[in-house]
Amino acid sequence: MDSATSDARTPLGATADNGLKIVVVGGFGVGKTTLVRSVSEIRPLNTEETMTQAGEAIDDVSGVRGKSATTVAFDFGRITLDAHNVLYLFGAPGQERFWFLWDRLFSGTLGAVVLVDTRRIGDSWYAIDRLEHHGTPFIVACNDFGGPAHSHAAIRDALDLDPRVPLVDCDARARESSKQVLITLVQHLKDHYAGRAAPAAPPRQEFV
Repeated sequence: MDSATSDARTPLGATADNGLKIVVVGGFGVGKTTLVRSVSEIRPLNTEETMTQAGEAIDDVSGVRGKSATTVAFDFGRITLDAHNVLYLFGAPGQERFWFLWDRLFSGTLGAVVLVDTRRIGDSWYAIDRLEHHGTPFIVACNDFGGPAHSHAAIRDALDLDPRVPLVDCDARARESSKQVLITLVQHLKDHYAGRAAPAAPPRQEFV
Protein backbone atom coordinates (compact mmCIF):
# COMPACT_ATOMS: atom_id res chain seq x y z
CA MET A 1 0.00 0.00 0.00
CA ASP A 2 1.30 3.43 -0.92
CA SER A 3 1.59 5.61 2.13
CA ALA A 4 1.62 9.30 2.89
CA THR A 5 5.27 9.08 3.86
CA SER A 6 6.46 7.88 0.44
CA ASP A 7 9.04 10.15 -1.23
CA ALA A 8 8.40 8.71 -4.72
CA ARG A 9 7.13 11.65 -6.79
CA THR A 10 6.55 12.04 -10.53
CA PRO A 11 8.51 14.94 -12.08
CA LEU A 12 6.38 17.88 -13.17
CA GLY A 13 5.86 18.68 -16.84
CA ALA A 14 6.70 22.13 -18.16
CA THR A 15 3.73 22.48 -20.55
CA ALA A 16 0.80 22.76 -18.14
CA ASP A 17 -1.14 25.96 -18.71
CA ASN A 18 -4.53 25.29 -17.08
CA GLY A 19 -4.73 25.12 -13.29
CA LEU A 20 -7.83 23.63 -11.65
CA LYS A 21 -8.41 24.31 -7.97
CA ILE A 22 -9.83 21.71 -5.58
CA VAL A 23 -10.35 22.17 -1.83
CA VAL A 24 -10.32 19.40 0.79
CA VAL A 25 -12.41 20.34 3.83
CA GLY A 26 -13.78 18.66 6.92
CA GLY A 27 -13.62 18.63 10.68
CA PHE A 28 -10.59 18.78 12.94
CA GLY A 29 -8.31 15.75 12.54
CA VAL A 30 -10.22 13.95 9.76
CA GLY A 31 -7.12 13.45 7.59
CA LYS A 32 -7.09 16.40 5.18
CA THR A 33 -3.32 16.95 5.43
CA THR A 34 -2.74 13.21 5.08
CA LEU A 35 -4.85 13.01 1.90
CA VAL A 36 -3.07 15.94 0.25
CA ARG A 37 0.29 14.53 1.26
CA SER A 38 -0.49 11.03 -0.01
CA VAL A 39 -1.67 12.02 -3.47
CA SER A 40 0.44 15.09 -4.34
CA GLU A 41 3.15 14.55 -6.95
CA ILE A 42 5.24 17.31 -5.39
CA ARG A 43 6.41 17.55 -1.82
CA PRO A 44 3.34 19.28 -0.41
CA LEU A 45 3.43 22.63 1.30
CA ASN A 46 1.89 22.44 4.74
CA THR A 47 1.53 24.78 7.68
CA GLU A 48 1.43 22.29 10.51
CA GLU A 49 2.39 23.46 13.98
CA THR A 50 2.87 21.46 17.16
CA MET A 51 -0.22 21.25 19.32
CA THR A 52 0.26 22.52 22.86
CA GLN A 53 -1.73 22.42 26.08
CA ALA A 54 -2.74 26.04 25.45
CA GLY A 55 -4.61 24.94 22.33
CA GLU A 56 -6.64 22.40 24.26
CA ALA A 57 -8.49 25.26 25.90
CA ILE A 58 -9.59 26.49 22.45
CA ASP A 59 -9.93 23.42 20.23
CA ASP A 60 -12.06 20.36 20.97
CA VAL A 61 -9.44 17.59 21.01
CA SER A 62 -11.67 14.94 22.60
CA GLY A 63 -11.99 13.04 19.33
CA VAL A 64 -8.36 13.34 18.23
CA ARG A 65 -6.36 12.17 21.22
CA GLY A 66 -2.79 11.44 20.17
CA LYS A 67 -2.75 14.11 17.45
CA SER A 68 0.46 16.12 17.88
CA ALA A 69 0.33 18.68 15.05
CA THR A 70 -2.37 20.70 13.31
CA THR A 71 -2.76 22.81 10.18
CA VAL A 72 -2.97 26.54 10.92
CA ALA A 73 -3.36 27.95 7.38
CA PHE A 74 -3.69 25.41 4.56
CA ASP A 75 -2.02 22.48 2.83
CA PHE A 76 -1.09 22.63 -0.85
CA GLY A 77 -0.35 19.90 -3.37
CA ARG A 78 -0.36 19.41 -7.13
CA ILE A 79 -1.34 16.62 -9.54
CA THR A 80 -0.76 16.57 -13.31
CA LEU A 81 -3.90 15.47 -15.15
CA ASP A 82 -2.49 15.65 -18.68
CA ALA A 83 -0.01 17.70 -20.72
CA HIS A 84 -1.96 20.94 -20.25
CA ASN A 85 -4.04 20.54 -17.08
CA VAL A 86 -2.91 20.41 -13.47
CA LEU A 87 -4.96 20.01 -10.32
CA TYR A 88 -4.10 22.24 -7.36
CA LEU A 89 -5.16 20.78 -4.02
CA PHE A 90 -5.81 22.99 -0.99
CA GLY A 91 -6.44 21.40 2.39
CA ALA A 92 -8.36 23.67 4.77
CA PRO A 93 -7.76 23.77 8.54
CA GLY A 94 -10.48 22.05 10.53
CA GLN A 95 -10.64 23.96 13.80
CA GLU A 96 -13.54 26.37 14.25
CA ARG A 97 -11.17 29.29 14.94
CA PHE A 98 -9.80 28.97 11.38
CA TRP A 99 -13.14 28.70 9.59
CA PHE A 100 -12.87 32.35 8.53
CA LEU A 101 -10.21 31.19 6.03
CA TRP A 102 -12.58 28.84 4.24
CA ASP A 103 -14.51 31.46 2.25
CA ARG A 104 -11.25 32.73 0.77
CA LEU A 105 -10.07 29.22 -0.04
CA PHE A 106 -13.37 28.52 -1.79
CA SER A 107 -12.81 31.45 -4.17
CA GLY A 108 -12.15 30.11 -7.67
CA THR A 109 -12.66 26.51 -6.55
CA LEU A 110 -13.95 24.08 -9.17
CA GLY A 111 -15.10 21.54 -6.57
CA ALA A 112 -14.40 20.09 -3.15
CA VAL A 113 -13.92 16.92 -1.15
CA VAL A 114 -15.57 16.79 2.28
CA LEU A 115 -13.54 14.33 4.34
CA VAL A 116 -15.49 12.64 7.14
CA ASP A 117 -14.54 10.66 10.22
CA THR A 118 -17.66 8.53 10.77
CA ARG A 119 -16.97 8.48 14.52
CA ARG A 120 -17.56 12.26 14.51
CA ILE A 121 -20.03 12.85 11.69
CA GLY A 122 -21.34 16.07 13.21
CA ASP A 123 -17.96 17.72 12.66
CA SER A 124 -18.64 17.69 8.90
CA TRP A 125 -21.90 19.62 8.90
CA TYR A 126 -20.27 23.05 8.75
CA ALA A 127 -18.16 22.14 5.70
CA ILE A 128 -21.23 20.90 3.81
CA ASP A 129 -23.22 23.98 4.82
CA ARG A 130 -20.54 26.39 3.56
CA LEU A 131 -20.08 24.55 0.26
CA GLU A 132 -23.83 24.55 -0.35
CA HIS A 133 -23.89 28.26 0.54
CA HIS A 134 -21.22 28.96 -2.09
CA GLY A 135 -22.85 26.67 -4.66
CA THR A 136 -19.64 24.63 -4.88
CA PRO A 137 -20.12 21.03 -6.09
CA PHE A 138 -18.59 18.44 -3.77
CA ILE A 139 -18.35 14.79 -2.88
CA VAL A 140 -18.11 13.17 0.55
CA ALA A 141 -15.30 10.73 1.39
CA CYS A 142 -15.38 8.69 4.61
CA ASN A 143 -11.84 8.23 5.89
CA ASP A 144 -11.12 4.85 7.50
CA PHE A 145 -10.15 5.24 11.15
CA GLY A 146 -11.02 1.65 12.03
CA GLY A 147 -14.20 2.51 13.88
CA PRO A 148 -17.59 0.80 13.61
CA ALA A 149 -18.83 0.35 10.04
CA HIS A 150 -21.80 2.43 8.92
CA SER A 151 -23.90 1.91 5.82
CA HIS A 152 -23.86 4.64 3.19
CA ALA A 153 -27.58 5.07 3.72
CA ALA A 154 -27.03 5.78 7.44
CA ILE A 155 -24.24 8.26 6.69
CA ARG A 156 -26.35 10.04 4.08
CA ASP A 157 -29.17 10.29 6.56
CA ALA A 158 -26.89 11.61 9.32
CA LEU A 159 -25.46 14.27 6.99
CA ASP A 160 -28.82 15.04 5.33
CA LEU A 161 -26.91 14.54 2.10
CA ASP A 162 -28.44 15.29 -1.29
CA PRO A 163 -28.83 11.97 -3.19
CA ARG A 164 -26.93 13.49 -6.12
CA VAL A 165 -23.79 13.97 -4.01
CA PRO A 166 -21.39 11.00 -4.40
CA LEU A 167 -20.34 9.22 -1.19
CA VAL A 168 -17.23 7.03 -1.15
CA ASP A 169 -15.00 5.26 1.37
CA CYS A 170 -11.26 5.90 1.47
CA ASP A 171 -8.02 5.51 3.36
CA ALA A 172 -6.36 8.93 3.18
CA ARG A 173 -2.96 7.36 3.91
CA ALA A 174 -3.04 5.35 0.68
CA ARG A 175 -2.17 7.08 -2.58
CA GLU A 176 -4.38 4.84 -4.75
CA SER A 177 -7.35 5.31 -2.44
CA SER A 178 -6.90 9.10 -2.43
CA LYS A 179 -6.60 9.09 -6.22
CA GLN A 180 -9.93 7.29 -6.48
CA VAL A 181 -11.51 10.01 -4.34
CA LEU A 182 -10.29 12.66 -6.76
CA ILE A 183 -11.35 10.64 -9.80
CA THR A 184 -14.84 10.43 -8.29
CA LEU A 185 -14.83 14.20 -7.79
CA VAL A 186 -13.67 14.84 -11.36
CA GLN A 187 -16.46 12.66 -12.73
CA HIS A 188 -18.98 14.45 -10.52
CA LEU A 189 -17.74 17.80 -11.80
CA LYS A 190 -18.06 16.64 -15.41
CA ASP A 191 -21.66 15.61 -14.73
CA HIS A 192 -22.38 18.80 -12.78
CA TYR A 193 -21.03 21.17 -15.40
CA ALA A 194 -22.39 19.27 -18.41
CA GLY A 195 -24.49 21.60 -20.53
CA ARG A 196 -23.55 24.74 -18.61
CA ALA A 197 -20.67 27.22 -18.66
CA ALA A 198 -17.94 26.05 -16.28
CA PRO A 199 -15.00 28.05 -14.91
CA ALA A 200 -12.72 25.63 -16.74
CA ALA A 201 -13.19 22.59 -18.94
CA PRO A 202 -13.50 19.52 -16.67
CA PRO A 203 -10.31 17.46 -16.98
CA ARG A 204 -10.04 13.89 -18.15
CA GLN A 205 -9.81 11.15 -15.52
CA GLU A 206 -6.07 10.72 -15.81
CA PHE A 207 -3.55 10.74 -13.00
CA VAL A 208 0.19 10.51 -13.50
